[in-house]
Amino acid sequence: MHTDHEACAAAVRSRDPRFDGWFYTAVVTTGIYCRPSCPAMTPHTRNMRFYPSAAAAQGAGFRACKRCRPDATPGSPQWHTRGDLVARAMRLIADGVVDSEGVEGLARRLGYSPRQVERLVTAELGAGPLALARAQRAQTARTLIETTALPMADVAFAAGFSSIRSFNDTVQAVFATTPSALRGHGRARRPGAGTAHRLTVRLPHRSPLHADSLFGHLAATLVPHVERWHDGGLERTLRLPHAPGRVHLRPAEGHVLAALTLLDLRDLTAAIHRCRRLLDLDADPVAVDTHLAADPVLAPLVGARPGVRIPGTVDPAEMALRVVLGQQISTRAASTLAGRIVQRVGDPLPPALREGEGPDHLFPEPAALAGHPTEDLPGMPPARLRTLLTLAAALGDGSLRLGPDTPWSEARAALHDIPGIGPWTAEMVALRGLGDPDAFPATDLAVRATAVAHGLPGDVRALVARSAAWRPWRSYVTQTLWASSGHAAARTPDPTPPSEQS
Repeated sequence: MHTDHEACAAAVRSRDPRFDGWFYTAVVTTGIYCRPSCPAMTPHTRNMRFYPSAAAAQGAGFRACKRCRPDATPGSPQWHTRGDLVARAMRLIADGVVDSEGVEGLARRLGYSPRQVERLVTAELGAGPLALARAQRAQTARTLIETTALPMADVAFAAGFSSIRSFNDTVQAVFATTPSALRGHGRARRPGAGTAHRLTVRLPHRSPLHADSLFGHLAATLVPHVERWHDGGLERTLRLPHAPGRVHLRPAEGHVLAALTLLDLRDLTAAIHRCRRLLDLDADPVAVDTHLAADPVLAPLVGARPGVRIPGTVDPAEMALRVVLGQQISTRAASTLAGRIVQRVGDPLPPALREGEGPDHLFPEPAALAGHPTEDLPGMPPARLRTLLTLAAALGDGSLRLGPDTPWSEARAALHDIPGIGPWTAEMVALRGLGDPDAFPATDLAVRATAVAHGLPGDVRALVARSAAWRPWRSYVTQTLWASSGHAAARTPDPTPPSEQS
C-alpha cells in the first residue's frame, strides 16, 4: 500500500487506525515517522513519505514519533494471511530467530540462501532481516527501559544487542533520546537476585475485537496445570527459548493487558510474539467482516459478533497434540485428559514462577511424551494412543515441522501422512496451531449444527462447496459459527474457572 501516495495520504488525513501497521508515514520537515492514526497535526502531503515498515523508515533516517509510538503498532496483517517466503520470514523474525541464529539461521529454516532471503525481504519491506530485527530490538529495549529498573547494560543484552554502544546508538537513532532520558522517572522495582522479572505490557490490536468468543474459547479448552481462568483473563505457562515463563492475558479497552513473569528477559520478544499469535492480534477484522458479510446468511452472524479472532496457540506442537487428544470426545473430557498427561509427563514450573493456585507445569515436549512409558499414560483408545505417540515422535525428531517456517500446505500433507489423522484433525491443527486464516473443519459437529441452525447446508460436501465464497477467511467463519452456538466457548467464563465447575 505504501506505493500509492494518494491513498496513504488520504488515510493519514482521516487518522484511520485500521491502517496502522499497513504502512508508516515519515515527515521530511520534522524528521519523524508516525502511524497513520497519529493525533498530531496532519502535515502537508508534499512533505509525507511512506514506508512499508518501521525499519525502512528508520533506515531512511527518521525517528519514531513520541506521541503515537509507531514502533508499537499491531503487526501488518499481511504476515498473518500469507504463506509465501517473505511472510514466513517475517513470522520467524518476530519470533526472534535472527537474534538467536542470525540471517544464516533464518535462511536455513526457510530453505533458501541468505542472499535470496535478503533480496526478497528488502524488496518488499524496504529493509533487510537485520534491520527488521534491529527495529524489533529497539522496541523490546524501550519496553524494558520503561517497565523495569534494570541497569542499562542488562537491558541492552536482554533486548538482543551485542554491545552497549550498539544499544545506545540504536536508542538515540530510533527515539532521538538517550536510554536514561527514555526511562525518566519509572517506578519499576528491580527484582532481587534469583527472582523472576515481572512486566506488564499492552498488546495493541485493530478494533473491533470480540473478546467474549476469543477468551471464551481459550477458557473452555484450557488444559489444567498449564492454564487457568483467573481474575478476568487467561493465565498460562510458556516454554520460551531461554527459560520458562508465565503470562496473564486480560482484555482491556483498545488492547490486551499482558502481565508477564520471566526468568530470562531475553525471552521478552518471543513471549510477546507468542501471546499475539495466541490471541490473533495482528488480524484485520474490518477486512474479514466486510468480506464475510457479503454472504446473506453470515451477515447477521458477523454483525452480531464483529471482530472475531482465531483462538491460537503459543506452541504449534502443543496444539497438535491437544487436538489429537480431543478426537471424538467432548471439550471437557479432552481438557481433563490433557491435564492428566501434563501431570505425568510435563516439566514442573520452577518455584520462582509459581504463584498461589496458578499453573504449575509446562506442557510436555513431544520427545518426552513419545518416550514416556505407555502404561503410565491415562487411558484412551489404543488407536488414538498410537496416533498421539506417532505424532509426538515425528514432532520430537523433526520429521514433522509445524513452525512459522513451514508452508501451511506442506504441514497439512505431513499431518495426513500420520495414521489416525484425518481432515478434522488436520484442519483444526491448521486453524489453531498454524494460524491459517482459511482452515475449515467442515466435519466439526458444532460447526455443522450451527450451520444448519442458520440455514447453511448440513451435508459436508455441500458445506465445503458453499464455503468457497468465504475464502480466504474460512477460519473466521468457523469461529463465527462457534461463537453463534450455545457452547461455553461462545462466551466469557464465569468467575469460577471451568476446571472447577464440575
